Amino acid sequence: MPKPRPLRAAALASFVLLAALLPGCGDGGGDSGSTAEDLPRQKLDWRDCPAPEDAQGGGKAPRGAAGGGAWQCATMKAPRDWKEPKGKTVDLALIRARSTGGAKERIGSLLFNFGGPGGSGVTTLPSFGDEYKSLRARYDLVSFDPRGVGASAPVLCEDAEDLDAYFQQDSTPDNRAERAELLANTREFNEACEDNSGEMLPHVRTTDAARDLDLMRQVLGDRKLYYFGISYGTELGGVYAHLFPQRVGRAVFDAVVDPTESTGQGALGQARGFTLALDNFAEDCAAKGEDCTLGDSAADVKRRIAALLKRLDAKPLPGAFPRRLTQTAALNGIAQSLYSKDFWEYLTQGLEEAYDGNGQTLMLLSDSMNGRNPDGSYSNIQAANVAINCSDEKERQTVRDVERQLPAFRKAAPLFGDYLAWGMLTCTDWPVPGAAEHPEVSAPGSAPILVVGNTGDPATPYEGARKMARALGKGVGVELTYKGEGHGSYDSGDACVRKAVNGYLLDGRVPRSGTVCG
Repeated sequence: MPKPRPLRAAALASFVLLAALLPGCGDGGGDSGSTAEDLPRQKLDWRDCPAPEDAQGGGKAPRGAAGGGAWQCATMKAPRDWKEPKGKTVDLALIRARSTGGAKERIGSLLFNFGGPGGSGVTTLPSFGDEYKSLRARYDLVSFDPRGVGASAPVLCEDAEDLDAYFQQDSTPDNRAERAELLANTREFNEACEDNSGEMLPHVRTTDAARDLDLMRQVLGDRKLYYFGISYGTELGGVYAHLFPQRVGRAVFDAVVDPTESTGQGALGQARGFTLALDNFAEDCAAKGEDCTLGDSAADVKRRIAALLKRLDAKPLPGAFPRRLTQTAALNGIAQSLYSKDFWEYLTQGLEEAYDGNGQTLMLLSDSMNGRNPDGSYSNIQAANVAINCSDEKERQTVRDVERQLPAFRKAAPLFGDYLAWGMLTCTDWPVPGAAEHPEVSAPGSAPILVVGNTGDPATPYEGARKMARALGKGVGVELTYKGEGHGSYDSGDACVRKAVNGYLLDGRVPRSGTVCG
């Protein structure tokens, strides 16, 4: 899922050797020993999956896949620089669960990208395997760590100690000194990325990942690409469809990124999206009457949250010792909890505790957003997020640009406006130029692509689905609307959405464009 874009790059700086934990995983920079013609014919060495590395989020090795069988992992070689396909290679980490159907029923491999950018597909797919087990009837379920992410030549920047300090800073500056500190910390982070991952930074654009997808399709033995993209994964899927329209088989885009927006427009759209989600949370609480512990009305709930944030700006609360809950950490935690209605109970708990002087739950929610593991290490989700976004996006904002736009952000989002506006400085000093104003996704000649938008989505506002469907082109983008809450639609469990998506992926039934569920 894409992250809100306040200035809060996160990363892992100590160099992690992945070879010992992922079979066949090298340092991502060796000589290929293969020609470009050989790479599509490489054989993957599938083995039982090891425990994830810190850069992937840590934890235990995945257990048996939903529906039976084991999760298997492998690595695939791809050119580090697609402009020099006979040069050095990178190793991309993959995971799969084999199809439960017979050979006659099997269509191929269904590739998943769960978003970010920067999320590890190798760790995410097993976590949500139950949600997609019905699709195993005709597909091997496959996901991967995109280049620069997790175990795939990860972008590495600052170390855990520096990141703990970084995330304590004020990312909504109120004066010249706080602005100077924010800019200095951004510059230091970006310099750390260049120092630790400079050779990889020019090669993590979405167009590079799309070419990796096509190589993956060939290596997995599929004539067409079967694909399920969520959040940023919809942008990756759209770029793939543009580059290789004739190779699209069946594809679903859920929680859809608007491909027509600039950096500023995207940040403002997210500000509105998170505000809508917070409004819905407050109204849901108020509708419970006396059982709502956060306020007497929706307006009262939001007023108390605003007052808490103002107090935290002046005096942080005890959080997860020795760190304290700052205004920024609280905003981060609130935003994280708005990604799913299932998280609203944790937001309620966190706010109740904060009103009593305890910031631990909101800080733990913030840690989840930032990729902080329970042992204090960090995944590289934030480093990869910044590296990929800044390599893709040509726009570079200045302090004056942000100050000029602040009134619009504050009007659209009283709580989240400053938080997301100042986040646009993330790429200001990035060492690699951005590729374009926005991604190109037009795909004339492609098979139909099912585009699913959620009216209550905070991170990828609903309007993006319609714009993606139009940008893909007539006869390609097929729009489906889900009237619900949270980031994404398929994982809501809505029967109508499941029927439409499964019907297309499993049986090729294209729903009528404009269908509404919920």
